[in-house]
Amino acid sequence: MTTKKKTNFLCEPQMDVPDGYIMLSGDLEHDSIVNGPGLRAVLWTQGCRQSCPGCQNPETWAEKNAGIRVSIDKVKEELAKLKGQSGITFCGGEPLLQAKACLEIAKYCREELGWNIWSFTGLVYEQIPHDSVAWEFVKELDALIDGPFIQSQRDLTLKFRGSRNQRILYLDHGKIIKQE
Repeated sequence: MTTKKKTNFLCEPQMDVPDGYIMLSGDLEHDSIVNGPGLRAVLWTQGCRQSCPGCQNPETWAEKNAGIRVSIDKVKEELAKLKGQSGITFCGGEPLLQAKACLEIAKYCREELGWNIWSFTGLVYEQIPHDSVAWEFVKELDALIDGPFIQSQRDLTLKFRGSRNQRILYLDHGKIIKQE
C-alpha cells in the first residue's frame, strides 16, 4: 500500500517560475501602514487560484502571461535600499504559490534587514500541507493572515483583514502562539 502525499491545489503545484525569480503583480511598495504593524515593505505576488468574488486584486489571479518576472537578487537589492521599514508583508495573489521565492526573500529580510515577516494567504492555515515548500515559508513568518475573502463577511472595521472569517495568526516556527 502506498501513501499518497496530501496536497492542496490552491498552493500546489507551485507556479512555473524559473529558479532565482519571482512573478510580481506590481512594484514593490514601501511605507505601508495597512498590511501589518509599523512601516512595511509589501511584495505583491502574481497568481491566485481562489478567484474570490469581490477580491480587491483580481488582476493578480493569472499565472501565465501576467505579472512581471523579477530576479530575487533584484528584489533584495531594492529592499536593502528602503529606509525606516520594520517588516515586509507578502500579498497577492497568493504568496504560497511562489513559496520557494518568498521563503528566500523572507529569510533575507529577517537575517540581513532585521525585519519581521507577515503574509496573507487565501488558504486556511490548517489546509497548508506540512510537507510542502509552502509550509517551509509559513515557518519563517511572524504572522499569517489566513482565509479567503468572503464578500458576505466583509468588515471594514477589522485590522489588516477584509472579511470576518480571516484570522491574524501569530506564529513561532509555524506554530500558532496567538490569534486575532
